Amino acid sequence: MTNSLDSILLTTSLDSLNLKPSPPETQRRLLRFPMSHQDSALLPLEQIGEVLRVNVRDILPVPQMPGCVLGICNWRGDMLWLVDLSQLLGYLSLDQQEQLADVLVVLVVQVNEQSIGLVVSQVNDIEYHNLQHLQPAVPGVFPPKLLPFILGSLPEDQGIVLNINAISHYPLWQRHRE
Repeated sequence: MTNSLDSILLTTSLDSLNLKPSPPETQRRLLRFPMSHQDSALLPLEQIGEVLRVNVRDILPVPQMPGCVLGICNWRGDMLWLVDLSQLLGYLSLDQQEQLADVLVVLVVQVNEQSIGLVVSQVNDIEYHNLQHLQPAVPGVFPPKLLPFILGSLPEDQGIVLNINAISHYPLWQRHRE
């Protein structure tokens, strides 16, 4: 009996299982989502606390806020600011893109124990990329309003990686968090 089991184990190779190799240690998981009909962006997955859906009826508008701030909602008993990420970064707002639905996709990001809900039209995929290959964002290539929020761009038009720290430290939040 042992001989037959040994022969099965010897003839079965891992290649026949079609297993994908684990990504190298230098690869980071990034979440891709659209910014417009033709552009997409990436965020490091480890900086996203949660991806959730929020019903538009559950959003409380806040008076005298910039157009990119959709309002606040209850998230785990705390107040979560919801921001139209496209509009913040200089793209058309989600409602101008005709993508504002009854239920919004929210990426909850946390920096220094503060949470912000970044509203996007959808989440596309999780990808692996080597962030050591990031190229710096240069003026003239990207819109000026987008430049402060870019960590870098991936070669061969694989997209821009956004800087969560720059987004969370945007002066708008500092004025209205208290």
